[in-house]
Formats: sequence, structure tokens, C-alpha cells
Amino acid sequence: MKRDPLPLEERPEPPAPLLSATVPGEPGGAELAQPVWIFGYGSLVWRPGFEFTSRKVGFIRGYSRRFWQGDTFHRGSERMACTWGVAYEVRGEQIAASLEYLNMREAVLGGYDTKLVKFHPQEKDAEEPILALVYIATPQNPSYLGPASEEDIAAQIIVSSGCAGHNIEYLLRLADFMRYFCPQAEDKHLFSIEEALISILPCLYCTEESPEETESVPQKSKG
Repeated sequence: MKRDPLPLEERPEPPAPLLSATVPGEPGGAELAQPVWIFGYGSLVWRPGFEFTSRKVGFIRGYSRRFWQGDTFHRGSERMACTWGVAYEVRGEQIAASLEYLNMREAVLGGYDTKLVKFHPQEKDAEEPILALVYIATPQNPSYLGPASEEDIAAQIIVSSGCAGHNIEYLLRLADFMRYFCPQAEDKHLFSIEEALISILPCLYCTEESPEETESVPQKSKG
């Protein structure tokens, strides 16, 4: 599996006039002024699936990344915590297209709730947090599985895949992102699952290969 770091580069854009976009899922149809920022903390960090103007690495407070969600094993929530990821800036026609795409990908198919949060960019010269849209999983989600040991989660990840790919790729790409772009951040839950998965894989490989190996070993003739 090729695991390349993400080239996170910001592309400067000319100032745009202030426009408004309705945020799906927010009570009363909350509005954001253009540009709109969308925060991703799972597969969105390497596969956003929509056009954007720029992106920034940073974090939001009040939530923890947890592999407690069914299907693709997304996260639950936990107060007094912090989650690192990538915020994408979308402008103009990108806004409607990205929100429509993400509403289907995250809300309709994933069962996620839509929230507005304060995103804190990683840059040292960042002055104020940015208001951003985020999709989160809650215990009310029908696919919410709840807490489990890192070993149990790793075992489930190994045997799970779907139209978007294998969950092993999901876990390893997310762990790589944290190492490359957020080395100062701690994510014990994520790295414990990665460690458990790596320890299980050789055992699984040996189990699957053992019948062939047994058949290939010449048998001693009797007598």
C-alpha cells in the first residue's frame, strides 16, 4: 500500500464579496458568510471529494476522534477534548457543490449531524479561530456502536471494506496524517488501534497461509 503524505498547500485568492450559504442540519437554517470553511477529521483529510480554494491543518475543541461508528468506523464525541484535521475553504460555486456532496456522503449515507464549530489553524500567526462546518457522529446515530477495546476495533477493521475502500487504508492514512502534519498532538486512541492492527496482521496472514504451506510440504513415505 502506497502511503504518501498530503501536500497541504494554501493557494492565495483575491478577496471575494460576502455571500451567504445555508448550513444543512443547523436549527433555523444557520447561514455562513463566504468563504465557507468545512472541517474534516477522518477520510476528508486525504479524500475530500469536492473542489476547494485552500486548506489548513488545525483543530477543534470539544470533540474526540473515536472509532465507535458503524459502517466505516467514524467517531463519537466527547467534551473537553480536541480533534485535529483539515479545514477546507470553499468559495462561489464551490459552496453549493461541496455542501450538496457532503450532505449525501456524511449526513444521508453516514447518519452524521451537522455542527458549526470554531476551527483553530495550526499556523503560529493565526489570530482568530475560523467558524467551520463539521459532520459528527453521536450516540443517537443508528450506526453508533459505542466503546470497544482497541483490539476488538482493530479486528473489525481488518475484515471490513466497502465501496470507498478497505478500513485498513482508512486507519493507516489517518495515522500517517497525524504523524506528518500534527506531530505535537496526541491521539492515543488512534495509535493504539493502529498498533493492535499491526500486531494482528501477521497472525492473520500465517493462519491464511498455513493450509497451503502444509500441502506443499513433502510427506514421508511409510515403510
